[in-house]
Amino acid sequence: MTGTVPGPAPTFLGLPTAPRGVGHLRGDEPFPDAARTALRDGQLRANLGHATSTIRAKRATVVGEVPDWEQLRAAGKALKAATMARLDEHLLELETRVTERGGTVHWARDAREANEIVTRLVQATGTHEVVKVKSMATQEIGLNEALEAAGVDVFETDLAELIVQLGQDKPSHILVPAIHKNRAEIREIFLRTMPSVDADLTDEPRRLAMAARAHLRERFLRARVAISGANFAVAETGTLAVVESEGNGRMCLTLPQTLVTVMGIEKVVPTWRDLEVFLQLLPRSSTGERMNPYTTTWAGVTPGDGPQEFHLVLLDNGRTAVLADEVGREALHCIRCSACLNVCPVYERAGGHAYGSVYPGPIGAVLSPQLTGVEDNASLPYASSLCGACYDVCPVAIDIPSILVHLRAEHVEAQQRPTPEGVAFRALAKVMADPRRWRLAQRAARAGRLLARGRPTLPAMPPPLSGWTRSRDLPTPPAETFTQAWVREHGS
Repeated sequence: MTGTVPGPAPTFLGLPTAPRGVGHLRGDEPFPDAARTALRDGQLRANLGHATSTIRAKRATVVGEVPDWEQLRAAGKALKAATMARLDEHLLELETRVTERGGTVHWARDAREANEIVTRLVQATGTHEVVKVKSMATQEIGLNEALEAAGVDVFETDLAELIVQLGQDKPSHILVPAIHKNRAEIREIFLRTMPSVDADLTDEPRRLAMAARAHLRERFLRARVAISGANFAVAETGTLAVVESEGNGRMCLTLPQTLVTVMGIEKVVPTWRDLEVFLQLLPRSSTGERMNPYTTTWAGVTPGDGPQEFHLVLLDNGRTAVLADEVGREALHCIRCSACLNVCPVYERAGGHAYGSVYPGPIGAVLSPQLTGVEDNASLPYASSLCGACYDVCPVAIDIPSILVHLRAEHVEAQQRPTPEGVAFRALAKVMADPRRWRLAQRAARAGRLLARGRPTLPAMPPPLSGWTRSRDLPTPPAETFTQAWVREHGS
């Protein structure tokens, strides 16, 4: 077996030995604090609201054209579940097929090992710069930073990723990393960071795209090494697939001499026929298109055509730990379409940076805590109203709300000392278990009407209730209970 990790692949995939994920998966501050800061940014909310509403409308239109959309969702869900049940077998088959076609497969337990492998491969070519296709896996492990520390210049080629990189910013969306920037802000970044840009550049989208194209073309033509992720990998043929809308990925995947692909182990599909389902689900759910403008597939090395050296790095970084959770493992079904972000009321107001992870939004709130261990991202499972909109639009029907509740329960159970929430619910259980105590509690609650002074909600409350009223409205208790109203209207 080819690779740098000792022992056979089944040991690498063994659940007890799999380390938790590291890299850019942990936030610097809890979500509530980061979100509070983001909510003060009116321009951010305006940018997010405009962009997400536009994408939602496009998605709804193209999904409505498909009469068997729900059957496609069910097929995608079933295929993902079946794949996860035999993931080790499919990965071994993928390695065999890639190797047969002239590629080299490496296994990386975590971000550190993956970064070491890729850095060594790049240095072996003698080059000091690489071009990159947009990749969540490489963001997850902090590959750009690792390469730059080793003296390698990294050029992002996706337009949104380029904007983020030139602006020394961080991505805030899975599909559109620069969704938090408007056209005027992008123009300012280009004028400030692109040496050859026209000083009369306007913020017209076409002009901005032309400036980025001119900036990148030189890098495409001189690049000797490219780094990509992969949307899918077909085990039975050893085929990798990247789907995109701009063509920059096609340039990276065909022009350089060496191609290194970093792929999360959950991206494998068993057969070429299975790919058919996901290539219908993904574009409609992500960009609101009937099909992706560019779908690039390759298998190993073809003499005289495309890169003549191909390396596939299979990344765990906490994924087998997620696989061990019977409820949480469904998060691994994600195909990175970002549909859940575009319908989430929390994401639309707080933005992606508040999540503190490369995976923002509802899917990030379930995936990041599992990859790192819930306690390292304990606030993220609470970054949701549990409205269920994310489940309704997920193309593979991931039950995100149920996983969020499951992770919240894990967090509560992991506490060494009683939490205010736990104490409150135990007290509530005792009150609700006895009719007399319940009636007394209802009478006591009605005293809260005095605090409301005729308003529909109570004012900010002192601790421990301040934890609730700081971010939520507490309705004023009704003048009479449901039981009292029933007796008044219907008798005993």
